[in-house]
Amino acid sequence: MYKTKYKHTLENTKNNSHQNILGIESSCDDTSASILSNGNIYSNVIASQQVHEEFGGVVPEWASRKHQQNIIPTVKSALNKANLTLNKIDAIACTQGPGLMGSLLVGHTFVKGLSMSLGIPFVNVDHLDAHVFAHFIDGEKPPLPFLCLLVSGGHTQIVLVNDNFEMQILGKTIDDAAGEAFDKAGKMLGLPYPSGPIIDNLAKKGNPRAFKFNTPNVDKLDYSFSGLKTSILYFLQKEMKENPNFIKQHLNDLCASIQHTIVSYLLLKLKKAIEETGFKSIGIAGGVAANSALRDSLTKLANDTGSKAYIPKFEYCTDNAAMIAFAGKIKLEQKQVGTLTDVCYTRK
Repeated sequence: MYKTKYKHTLENTKNNSHQNILGIESSCDDTSASILSNGNIYSNVIASQQVHEEFGGVVPEWASRKHQQNIIPTVKSALNKANLTLNKIDAIACTQGPGLMGSLLVGHTFVKGLSMSLGIPFVNVDHLDAHVFAHFIDGEKPPLPFLCLLVSGGHTQIVLVNDNFEMQILGKTIDDAAGEAFDKAGKMLGLPYPSGPIIDNLAKKGNPRAFKFNTPNVDKLDYSFSGLKTSILYFLQKEMKENPNFIKQHLNDLCASIQHTIVSYLLLKLKKAIEETGFKSIGIAGGVAANSALRDSLTKLANDTGSKAYIPKFEYCTDNAAMIAFAGKIKLEQKQVGTLTDVCYTRK
């Protein structure tokens, strides 16, 4: 009964142009809502969760509970900043996956209910695809097709973005992600969670070649970061046994060396992808794309290979609803809409 009624709602939306889109993101520990109107972002509100800091990582149960507390105030704030009311929203876009199931369900269920109550369509958005779409929100946009290095706390991929925004994964991590490697290394160094931004800042005062950490030789365009984490752990254990103050005395150099190792490894495979495919337009996306060394190194790689680098604005790199709203706009233009039977997924 509900499915039939919902289909009728989709066919009779009050504004088929979908000028005002509400985007909602809740895949991990950030609750975000954004308003996209006529192709422009008018608000992008993010409610972060500090509760996870003491645990050194995201606690899924806490994350979903905080999403329940944050989602309505966050949506209200996004509407206020855009000077809109709910009855002016023409469609809703939300993250379907991948991510933490409890977190995803909060946003997805909320959107389904809101869609039904307002009589407007909603669209499901893949979180990773949305990170790639961040290139097209603002600033200079890459031509299609282009190569994108997608790097976050849960994923590391080299993606070929083809015409019509079809995405082909050319390489990916076979175990852990680059973002997780940053956070786990930070935990070994005694840094608070999330460690990535802290390592980035401390690395600016250190020597990136002070210490050498090995990276595995993985076939083709794939990555592996589990061995790197083990290498860092064993190195620190050995040095701390000889000098208990080793980390404190060399913190900046350690951060710089770890960051240099991860960034160099990421771009080594991207350079190989450029050589193998011949595509000269390259971009980066995902939370780790906010790392200053990676952004600078991508520009250098582009210069060295005769390519052109495209880097999204900083605020669109980390998890945010603006990228969800924009991806939703593309899917609406392609007439892809959600149904009440759609379910979330934790892995792609």
